[in-house]
Amino acid sequence: MTPKELVKSFYDSDLANSSDAIDRCFHKDCILNWHSSKGFNALNFNGLKSVFEEISKAYQTVRFDISHLLQDDNLVTIRYTSYATTFENPDEEIALAHFISIWEVKDGKIIKGHQLSQLADTSISSLKSFS
Repeated sequence: MTPKELVKSFYDSDLANSSDAIDRCFHKDCILNWHSSKGFNALNFNGLKSVFEEISKAYQTVRFDISHLLQDDNLVTIRYTSYATTFENPDEEIALAHFISIWEVKDGKIIKGHQLSQLADTSISSLKSFS
């Protein structure tokens, strides 16, 4: 599997209902440097697992709408918007956040990431910028 295919397979996973995607796609020594609208956070493998465990408790479904997916050697850049449905209102999907991530792949696993995120802007002009 190419680095691009690996990253895409992670984002195509049912992350709200399955934690095996972390084990399958991420190296045990991985680190994610994440700059969000709430500040900086560095997550290791266990931290990533915890984030997705919390997501599975909070949302019935999670989906990623990818607008860009680019590979340069072992680096993959992805731009996407995350969407979710809640248990209380499973018929309404809401936009959660916009992301740009750069992932480094080593030995068939994601070893390092740099990520920027902000809360989703659902205005028409903002959403059109992702097409």
